[in-house]
Amino acid sequence: MSEANGHPSKLPTEQREHKSRSAVRIGLIANIFLSALKISIGFIGQSPALLADGINSTSDVAYYVVVALFMRAAGKPPDKEHPYGHYQLESIGSLVVGSFIITTAIAIFWNSINVLYNMLIGDSTYAGAKPITLWVALFTIALKLLLTIYTYRIGKQTSNAAVVALAYDHRNDIYSAIAVSVGIFMDQLGYLWMDPLAGALVSFVILRTGIIILRDSSYDLMDTVPGDTLNRQIHQLLKEVHEVENIDEIQSHRFGPYIVINITICVDGSIPVEEGDQIATKVENILTENIDMVRRVHVHYHPSNVHQSPA
Repeated sequence: MSEANGHPSKLPTEQREHKSRSAVRIGLIANIFLSALKISIGFIGQSPALLADGINSTSDVAYYVVVALFMRAAGKPPDKEHPYGHYQLESIGSLVVGSFIITTAIAIFWNSINVLYNMLIGDSTYAGAKPITLWVALFTIALKLLLTIYTYRIGKQTSNAAVVALAYDHRNDIYSAIAVSVGIFMDQLGYLWMDPLAGALVSFVILRTGIIILRDSSYDLMDTVPGDTLNRQIHQLLKEVHEVENIDEIQSHRFGPYIVINITICVDGSIPVEEGDQIATKVENILTENIDMVRRVHVHYHPSNVHQSPA
């Protein structure tokens, strides 16, 4: 299980979806506002850095629209083709966000290096930004800090990979706004080259975050052996089932916030099949009732080696 989604959500499904959609909706409105503000003030205040950050906010709007669409599709009930529901679409939405973030990081780096190069060769016509652009950049930092805290908290409560990814994107916007603020401040002191240099350095931080999101979302889409905590919890719970002589294998698969467990147990080889089925049902009920967000448990049982005749 990925770090971003470490523990399954304990919220009821309806409340989980409501909280997740609220986080996306608030972020979308904020990014539309910031995009319009930074692009207009960046143009009027003659700040290439703030203008570029406004374009970055425009791409954020695209992220949120994509995530909203994926989350709406993920909320569909299970059907014949998707017996466990459509929750993995949240992780796919997270993959899309991660890809957007990486693309944005590369674009910011390329633009910053290009501006810096033009300054160094004396081919730049940039004359400096107006003071109002600094205030807009500082306002962006404050607003994005609040959005990061709020969205990350919702993402952890709901174990929604897409919402956590958006929280990281808010955090990246803080770094970008800090770079813009420093660049504009140094710009007004006469160090015009600081603006593009700061942007290039921040692009590496943004790139790293995009890679982490892609990695964690990929883990969620793959069958994985459960983490140590879940593994210990299963062993501890099944100690009470004396008919289970050994646990041969445990595998788990995530479907959004839910977990499906596949477990192989060893039982006395001399017992009737009906009794073995009763043991398997007992194991299934214990794990389903005691581990949060377990959607289904598949139990396979076979004779313990101690009861098998030597070859």
